[in-house]
Amino acid sequence: MTTGPVHEALAGARLVDHHCHGVVTGDLDRPAFESLLTEGAPWPGISPFDTPVGIAVRRHCAPLLDLPRHAPADVYLARRAELGAPEATRRFLAATGTDVFCVDTGYTPVPLTSPGQLAETANATAYEVVRLESVAEAVASAGVEPDAYAETFRAAVEEAVRQPGVVAVKSVAAYRTGFDLDPVRPSDPEVTEAARHWLADGGRLADPVLVRHLLWTAVDLGLPLQLHTGFGDADIRLHRVDPTHLTDWLHLTAGTIPVLLLHCWPYQRQAAYLTAVFEQVYLDVGLTLHHVGPARARAILAEALEITPFRKLLYSSDAYGLAEFHHLGALSFRQGLAGLLQERVDADELSLPDALRIAAWAGGDNAHLVYRFSAAS
Repeated sequence: MTTGPVHEALAGARLVDHHCHGVVTGDLDRPAFESLLTEGAPWPGISPFDTPVGIAVRRHCAPLLDLPRHAPADVYLARRAELGAPEATRRFLAATGTDVFCVDTGYTPVPLTSPGQLAETANATAYEVVRLESVAEAVASAGVEPDAYAETFRAAVEEAVRQPGVVAVKSVAAYRTGFDLDPVRPSDPEVTEAARHWLADGGRLADPVLVRHLLWTAVDLGLPLQLHTGFGDADIRLHRVDPTHLTDWLHLTAGTIPVLLLHCWPYQRQAAYLTAVFEQVYLDVGLTLHHVGPARARAILAEALEITPFRKLLYSSDAYGLAEFHHLGALSFRQGLAGLLQERVDADELSLPDALRIAAWAGGDNAHLVYRFSAAS
């Protein structure tokens, strides 16, 4: 691999992972590991190891388990089990070179490490991101009258974000309704009527009016808002999660809160457009990076940075469940961004001092600017 000053700088940089999840706390057999290796469901006769991310795990994670590169899946999993989950997790998290994790705690179908446990294992600092849909669903489960829903939800969210270490909120509207929503703040009667139907039917929050209300409540809170966009599991209707569907809402919310577009693939160019024309919009290509691996990370980042202002790109892994994803996300980001910037330096399209500044901004400085971690400590 070609190296240069930018590679050296990014290889040694301490990162801020502005959006991730916890790691499974127990040992994993092959079916359990493979279920976490894919955003879909494993198919009979087709192993998730035979995917770009599966190949990347065997290539780039095996050496951290004292195995040769490209170790076969069975050998890899046997060695992982021999070391045990705590030791494997420690190795992968240490290898990320991450100083700060911002952890979404709103999705835990299996037991995961808490932000504090993640930080302790990685010798880092962790902050929490509150998932708004989880708060709304907890309010509904506790019991609330439709005409009191809006006030009760707001009070519950305000209580959640007052907890020590909370730096942002997140919405998974992409999974529930998509973004082709009426951008206008819903009226009180509209919210009450929508709550009446949702509370009677139960289930996940997927009412368009209540999702709009949730997004506008986030604006009122004043904290950065993370929005899942693009690639996700089979609940996503991909054509409805193009972030440009948010354009009218972004016009209406201009001058309010930072909006962080997460993941973005295959809409990284559309997201880049939004960062270029809206002061409050930022992006990352987390989740994408570990799924494409270091081999394609540079290409994804190149498209994201075609027009994105350099102070608008952040790093995230969006690692969930497998500590391998934390490692792959960081490695893919470092190698991909370094290759892209070094190429521009070598072509005299970018000075080396500018390239080093951009690398430092994306690796952590931009996240510090948005989240103001010292105020949440």
